[in-house]
Formats: sequence, C-alpha cells, structure tokens
Amino acid sequence: PDASSLRLCRAEVFVALGQHPQALEDLDAACRAEPGDHEAFFRKGKVLLEMGQRAEALLAWEHCLTLSPHFHPARREMDKILMRENTRLHTAAARLGDAHRASTGSQIDGGSSARSSSPQAQDQEAELTEGGGDAGSEHGQGTATLPQPGPRQEAGTSSERQDQQLLVSSQVASLYVGLDKAVVMPWGRPPEKLLHLGASEITASPSASVSLPAKGDNEEETAAARYPQPCLEELLSLSDLECSLCIRLFFEPVTTPCGHTFCKECLERCLDHRPNCPLCKQSLREYLKAGNYNPTVVLQDIMLATFPTQLSERRDLHRAEMAELSNLTKNIPIFVCTMSFPGVSCPLHVFEPRYRLMIRRCQETGTRRFGMCIYEKGKSFADYGCMLEIRHIELLADGRSLVDTIGRRRFRVLSRGHRDGYNTADIEYLEDKKVAGEELQELQCLHESTYRLAQRFCEHGDLASRHILMQHGPLPEKEEDIQASADGPTWCWWLISMLPLDPSYQLNLFSSTSLRVRLTQLQRILAALLQQPPAAHPLPERSPQGCV
Repeated sequence: PDASSLRLCRAEVFVALGQHPQALEDLDAACRAEPGDHEAFFRKGKVLLEMGQRAEALLAWEHCLTLSPHFHPARREMDKILMRENTRLHTAAARLGDAHRASTGSQIDGGSSARSSSPQAQDQEAELTEGGGDAGSEHGQGTATLPQPGPRQEAGTSSERQDQQLLVSSQVASLYVGLDKAVVMPWGRPPEKLLHLGASEITASPSASVSLPAKGDNEEETAAARYPQPCLEELLSLSDLECSLCIRLFFEPVTTPCGHTFCKECLERCLDHRPNCPLCKQSLREYLKAGNYNPTVVLQDIMLATFPTQLSERRDLHRAEMAELSNLTKNIPIFVCTMSFPGVSCPLHVFEPRYRLMIRRCQETGTRRFGMCIYEKGKSFADYGCMLEIRHIELLADGRSLVDTIGRRRFRVLSRGHRDGYNTADIEYLEDKKVAGEELQELQCLHESTYRLAQRFCEHGDLASRHILMQHGPLPEKEEDIQASADGPTWCWWLISMLPLDPSYQLNLFSSTSLRVRLTQLQRILAALLQQPPAAHPLPERSPQGCV
C-alpha cells in the first residue's frame, strides 16, 4: 500500500474500468507520497477532466507545470480547455455586438426601444442576460444585464464598447469563479498560464475588464479602450511572503483554519509545545488531530511567479540543512533513555517537544536513524550507545507518537553537543575484532556451548511463558557465520537485553569488541542461573522501554 508506482498502475486500471473516483483516490495518495512527481499530478488532472471537474483539472496541470515547466502534455491539455473558453467568450462578444446594432437600428427606424421592436435582439439579449453567455452558463454562475439604450449613438462609439467590455468582463469573472475560487487573487492577476485567452487579457479583480475589439474598430481605439493593469510583482514584496515565526521566505507554506500561514516546519514546532495558533491563539486541537498539513499550492505558485530566485535560494538553504542533519557520524541526534542493542527491537513512547522534533527530522531527512544512550552522571549520557532505525510510527491525536525501532550499530561517543534542545554527538562505530585459525575454532566451540545454555534457560518453565516470550519474543536463531556482523551474533544481544543485569554491567558487555569476552561472561551468568531453583531467582518485572 505504500508503493506509489503500484498506486499509479492501479489508477490506470480504474480509469480503464470507468471507475474514476477510485482512480482519483489512488492518484491523491500518490501525489501526497511523492509531492515532486509531476507525472502523478498530470494523471490526476486527466481523471478530474473525465469526471467533469475542469477547474480542479486545470489546477492539477498548473501544479504539474510548476514542478516541470517543460512537460508538454500538461501544457497541451490546458491549451485545449482554454482555447474552448476563448472561443465561447468571442462568441458571446459577437452576439452582444449584433444585439446592440439591432437595437440601435430599430431605435433609428421606429423611435422605440430595441427590446420591444426587435424580437431577435430581445432573444439574444435575454439569452446573454439570463444564462451569462456561453462562457458563464456552463458553470451556472454570473449574470450580466444589457444596458438600456439611451440617446442615439453611432455604432462603434466608446460608450458601446464600454457596454461590451462590462458584459464580457462580468462573464469572464463568472468563468474564473467557476474554475476555482482559489485562482481569484484579491490583490492582482490569476496565474500567468490562465491569462492568455486569445487576444484578451483578463484580471481577477472584480473591477477589471476585458477589451475585445468590435467590428470596425481600429487598433488605436482598441488600445485606448483597454484599462491599465498592475503586475503582481508591483503589488507584492518579499516581506509579504515571509513566515512570521522564522522571518524567512515561506517554505512549504501551510494555512491554519484560523487563516494564518506559516512554514510547515515552523508550525509543527509550535504545535509540539501548545495546540494553539502562534498568532491568534485559537485552538488547533482538531487540526492537530487530523494531522493534515497540505501546503497552500496557490501561495507556492505566487512565490514561484514573483520571486523565483529567492525561492530557489530558500530551497537550497533547506537542502543544506537537511544534508547536515543526514550525516550519521557528525552531530547525530541522541535519545537519552534506555539501553538498546543491535538487532533487538526498542519500542518508544515520545511526548517531549524536543524529541518530537528530533523524530520528525529523522523522518524528513530519510535516514530514519538516531542514537540511543543511557544517562550517565556528569556526562549527560554514556560514552557508548546504539544506532536505532525507525520502522513504524503511530501518531496520536494530541501529537504524541508510538515509535517502533530496532537496533543497528554500536558506536562510541567522540564529542557532545546540542541542537534545538536535544543532545547530539560525533561518533565512531564499533566493530568486533576478527580471529582466524585455531582461535576461530575455539571461539566457535564456545559459541555452540553458550547457545545451548541459552536454549535451556529459555525453556525454564514459567519463565518462558510469563516473561521472555511475552515481552522479548523467542530466542533468535543461531547464525552460521559468527563473525559476519560487525556486532557479533544477534542472539547474544537479545539475551543481554532480557537478563536481569545491572545497566552498568550491560554497558560493560556492550562496549567490548571481543566476542570471546561476551560469550564467556554470558556462559558464567547462565550457568549460575541454571544451578538455582526457579523461585529463588525470578526475573524482576521491568517497566516498558522508552517512555520519554
């Protein structure tokens, strides 16, 4: 279910079967999983068009072209739709001109109004008035009323052209409202790719108008009839597009239900501490519970159109920060909690804001790894730890999370540091010393005998059913090559994790790079435990791991 490529394939199958809602569901999931995949947004636009949702299809293709400006299939699809709308607008303007000429002629001949003396003009006028013209009737929005003819005017005068402009402007506004309310900018023009409807230039402002040349007008009259339009770049500055939390250009802007916009990362860090809007303090508990942080696409398009250089620099800065966080030897995040071991699962309950941020960064960088160390007095954490890998995260409604991790590599701390409230460290990885010849044969024999003792210990009646199998699972299988892993056999670490040993003694075994030393110590411990009656040395109940 997490494979985006399979979802894209299944969406094609649904389209072939005519099951467009199911196809759209798969494509939405693919777009969320791969927000940079322009092909997924193109396919989504095709499905939306098949479902009759032209406005949403245009927005999907617009986003596709934002991701890949030279993706010609999306451009061709948009041109087809916009060309049809352009034809309808010109048809509406031509019908309007004919209606005016008919009404003017009948006024000259009979001295009465065009509406009463010309049935044909009356029908055309009523059609445009009630239906909003061809451009508006399809969307079911927007009406335009023809002005009543006043004193006699010659065809082609400026007053007639203004009437034509007002009607077509009303119908064009209806068209844009029908496409999508998000396209209508309160301060300027719609996205550039939606502007070029033939020779017309359309603005999204309610007071804007469209100049379509009437028959018989020359170029000078047409140019004089056009209204000046301010560019979006002239109406916006960089400060208008800055996050109020980090005072930098928006990166992945997210708009809250209360109407305030922040960088996605900035908002998440604030919600780690309090589930309220950082500006107006309105409760965002339901928003946090939904966990829906979809970027505001229109705002991203505005930044791309107005400040492409600054947006590129902002992205480069973010990539540099992620590259720094991706380093798995320098300044790695350290979770100070409990002992963890290679190959052994370590469930965690994360609720502290600093560790919520740390886990989120591990996810965003793609490493999905962080270090785990126990607390040591005077050092903040011990000199040795284990690198954990995140396998699964379950987010809770209040922002807490249940994190399933597994141990990977042991490391030694070289230096300590801090980042945004949590500990960091420069580390080097540990590796067991390799042996060969007779020494390897002796080590193999020691390994076999210790494993048999571990099997006997795990078969120890009530102990197995009550503690080992329920909390730690069964004893791992014995490896054929005991030196294949840099940390030695996994079953040794499993045994060390579940034995009732003091953490300082566990850390001593953990830091050793000699498999012989660890096996010898385990053999002595198991032999001592097996010589005692079961009731004399029960394993103490241990609290769940990783509650931080």
